[in-house]
Amino acid sequence: MNEDINNRLYQEGITLAAIKKRGMAFFIDEMLLSLLLILALGDSFFEAKSVEEMIILTNTFVLEYMAIKVVYQAFFVMQYGATLGKIIMKIRVIEIKTMQKPNVVAALNRAVVRVVSEMMFYLGFVWGVMDPARQTWHDKSAKTLVVNV
Repeated sequence: MNEDINNRLYQEGITLAAIKKRGMAFFIDEMLLSLLLILALGDSFFEAKSVEEMIILTNTFVLEYMAIKVVYQAFFVMQYGATLGKIIMKIRVIEIKTMQKPNVVAALNRAVVRVVSEMMFYLGFVWGVMDPARQTWHDKSAKTLVVNV
């Protein structure tokens, strides 16, 4: 990790969030968004007669689902510095430059690159596990860190 960033975190009394906490926050967010999709599809989803029909129905709305994910991530990170999953896990996203919650551009950048990373077999998330600053591709792109509250 960059020594300057490390020093700034130390001076502010901020610590990086553990991978396990980030993973749990990711799981919570995914479950919430999946539930939202199921509720939005409503009767169509519950009337499906097979798993194949459910998959076809879900695939029909994949672009809308990705858009919902981008809006969800960008809004909550910009507004609160954390998604609902991160709030529950007591972690938040900060910009490296300001050590504050990300601005609109950084939050939107982070949200879009996050969805791209998901579409690329979650390679950006794997990168974050190996990175000393625990930065995923979307963190690197938006110049953010995920830290403990």
